[in-house]
Amino acid sequence: MAPMASTVQEPAVPPTPLVPLAALLSREDLALRQIAGPAGPEVTIRWAQTSEMADPYPYLLGGELLLTAGVHIPGAARGGGDAPGPDPAGHPETYFDGYVSRIVAAGGAALGFGVAPVHDTVPRALVAACEAYALPLLEVPPRTTFSAVARAVWQLMAQARLAELRRVSDAQQSLAAAASRPDPVPSVLRRLAARLGGWAVLYGPEGAPIAASGREPDAGARQALAGLARVVTHGSSTTASDTVAGTHLSAYALGAGRGFVLGAAAPHREPGDHTIASVAAVLLSLLTGEHQSGTGAARSAALVRLLLGATPEAVAPLLGEDRWCVVHAVPDRGAPGPVAASALGAALGSPLVDPDRDVVRVLVPAGREPAAQPGWTLGVSAPAAAADWPAADAQAARALARARATRVPLVRHGTRRAFTDLVPADEAEAHARTLLGPLGGNPALTETLRAWLSLHGSWDRTAVALSVHRNTVRQRIARCAALLGTDLDDPDVRMELWFALRREWPRGT
Repeated sequence: MAPMASTVQEPAVPPTPLVPLAALLSREDLALRQIAGPAGPEVTIRWAQTSEMADPYPYLLGGELLLTAGVHIPGAARGGGDAPGPDPAGHPETYFDGYVSRIVAAGGAALGFGVAPVHDTVPRALVAACEAYALPLLEVPPRTTFSAVARAVWQLMAQARLAELRRVSDAQQSLAAAASRPDPVPSVLRRLAARLGGWAVLYGPEGAPIAASGREPDAGARQALAGLARVVTHGSSTTASDTVAGTHLSAYALGAGRGFVLGAAAPHREPGDHTIASVAAVLLSLLTGEHQSGTGAARSAALVRLLLGATPEAVAPLLGEDRWCVVHAVPDRGAPGPVAASALGAALGSPLVDPDRDVVRVLVPAGREPAAQPGWTLGVSAPAAAADWPAADAQAARALARARATRVPLVRHGTRRAFTDLVPADEAEAHARTLLGPLGGNPALTETLRAWLSLHGSWDRTAVALSVHRNTVRQRIARCAALLGTDLDDPDVRMELWFALRREWPRGT
């Protein structure tokens, strides 16, 4: 039989957490003493209330620590409590049994009985009734006022609320950081499971789990959680919750009509858990959602026109920008997947993303200055018009190589007018061909020389930039020196070679 799911909308702001009764008993200034009923961290109260009504049931909301001085107790039943005397019903046990049962029926969490001025001790029949109904009973000494007890409860509530708000705030920051990682979906699920102390799972549109993290519950809880996922997928509510065998289950629909659902299972539930899971649901909605903006049709038209032979200059106006920056990015760990690439594009403010093998390339409007992203290393080109996109792509590649070699999160291509720009392009290219001709157009030698010169002759950093062994770098540079017949330790030689390599030869041949 499918579990009964609760679809009541939970508050967006976590309510005040319950206060453990043990925390109140530990206050030395109150000197409270528990004399009956269950004890332990699981016994909690929601607030404190004073009442001398013989039947407080109509006035209780549930979760109260009810404080009384026993004024309501019939005179015949007061008798010190040790030698029971008759009450209007004939026995004090009958009166206290009815009194305590009504408190429990109303959801009262505990009873505090004030010693003095009405009673010298707590009536024994009241102690017996509290034991029978498992209602915690506290003795309030004469020097402790009920207002002091109530004030202490409110102070503990405020402390608990502040701690819970800090917990929620920390969780929000942690989840946001996880969403910016190269593996955002597994990272968000992993952080959510850790925060809830349980299991987090992402269901796909077909209802099957596609990613999960944390301590997996038993088969019954997993089946019930999958049932909740179906409820939010096909029902009118976007959230649903249930409890199965002591495991708290929750399901959150991600977006409208897309079919993705976030599920969470935890052995206990704190007041702020719903807020934390809701933040994760919002982030996962963004990560699993498609970019469906008003520019989608224009991007599609631009792609079609390119495929049909139009030039970049002709289709660039469809994208709504005149100048763009090319960004090359690699994750600090692992290979970038499509979801991670999409998340990077969203962080940079552009849906134009190309996960090309180990490098993600993003075309970013020049007006949106690319910033460093956690978990990524970036190289950024200078702003360029559509006709110059290939050159900008090469600039971003060199900037990325330099960023990786120098171990910095982002390197931008320089925008100052270079000295080589003063030389006519055809003359500079002819000189480069002549100077670098002995290398025979060998890409390995040319790229190694380019990287080695850009990194001031560092063997280790060049090896990192090219992903080769440092001995390979030494061998290639020695081969370059031999073929060129020159001293690569001479700064003039290095400068001239660098100017020649800047002409993009032999890459453009």
